Amino acid sequence: MVPNPFFSVIIPTYNRSATLRRAIDSVLAQSYQNFELIVVDDGSQDQTPQILEEYLERKVLSVITTQNKGVSCARNCGVQSASGNWLAFLDSDDEWLADKLERQSELLLKRPELSLIHGEEIWIRNGVRVNQMKKHQKFGGRIFEKCLPLCLISPSAVVLKSELYHKHGGFREDYPVCEDYDLWLKITAEEEVGFISDPLIKKYGGHSDQLSAKYFAMDYWRIKSMVPFLNSNKISREEKKSVNILISKKSTILLQGYLKHSNLQHYEEISSYLRLAQKA
Repeated sequence: MVPNPFFSVIIPTYNRSATLRRAIDSVLAQSYQNFELIVVDDGSQDQTPQILEEYLERKVLSVITTQNKGVSCARNCGVQSASGNWLAFLDSDDEWLADKLERQSELLLKRPELSLIHGEEIWIRNGVRVNQMKKHQKFGGRIFEKCLPLCLISPSAVVLKSELYHKHGGFREDYPVCEDYDLWLKITAEEEVGFISDPLIKKYGGHSDQLSAKYFAMDYWRIKSMVPFLNSNKISREEKKSVNILISKKSTILLQGYLKHSNLQHYEEISSYLRLAQKA
């Protein structure tokens, strides 16, 4: 392992033995080598422990084993053991391009005021490269407003200062999905974001164990994350207006869906958020 690493790279994984080697090897193959690699095995029941043992024997990473508590808990657990001043995350079904950390470290030298940098992605669905839709276009700078409709920053593409991560409490462990959306809103409300327009990662999709495939009403969690900004002094009046409009729009659609499918579990909660938006 590297003493005094600049980056702490954290890979959370759960039953991803089919893709885990690809993710780990993409980190170990980086042209920039000043990092430590921490894999958090979130209670896997497949061949993951045996795969990790092979890398442990080579002393190229460290492993933390936890009970299955979800990806947010796994990432946060990894951060607790991190020694780098900068954090980088990689989902175990994704892959870094070989110059990912090098490109981001170079931008940090040019823009030392930045606390978070992300980059463009190559999307692969069911083994085939696909083009991103316009709504998924990535940006740098003051991007809070652009991040409201959906998550525009992939955890696998990010490096951020450890102190910034801790300032905002890390990833919410009570969110089964959209935990990244929630954290990026908190950060982009206060920080300008660095962006590299060339692809830094390969992002794979289409497999059944993806969280986005399991949760259909993801806007419920996005609305919960937007509500605190209705009265926030960290964003502009125009940004608050955008928050208001989007909460109203998404809440109305959710409520209609709840009634249509006779699923009233969150009906009153979302109704209260809609009333807050209408009053703001």
